[in-house]
Amino acid sequence: MNGFEKLWNDIGTSGVMVLSTCAENRVTSRSMSVVVIDGKFYCQTNRDYLKCRQIDQNPNVALCFGRFTIEGVCKNMGRPHDNEFFIEALGRAYPDALKRWSDLPQECVLEITPSLIQSWIYEDGVPYIESWDMQSGSYKKEKQ
Repeated sequence: MNGFEKLWNDIGTSGVMVLSTCAENRVTSRSMSVVVIDGKFYCQTNRDYLKCRQIDQNPNVALCFGRFTIEGVCKNMGRPHDNEFFIEALGRAYPDALKRWSDLPQECVLEITPSLIQSWIYEDGVPYIESWDMQSGSYKKEKQ
């Protein structure tokens, strides 16, 4: 298994992740139910919420969960039911969220395309940062 295959295997197909957004010198974070599909991260939210207004102004976002930090670019994909691949994945991972929120008229799907993923690991008690540069397809591990 190469470094990128192991990365996606370790990340898995869903998780509760912290999404951070920023606009007008204000950074905000919140937990989101996220699904992972073909190397991208997806969640749904109310398009009128602060996070969407911030993303409209600044599409650069970050996700954090477990030992991973993810930097990327976010875009609004429209209504949940206009994105069948998302509905299928959300239904498998979070069936209650699908039933509760996906039909609401103000809901939208956010797609996060990662540019950099990092992870802290320890080998024999020594800390390292693993970095996957998604744009260049490169991987490195640096001793801290």
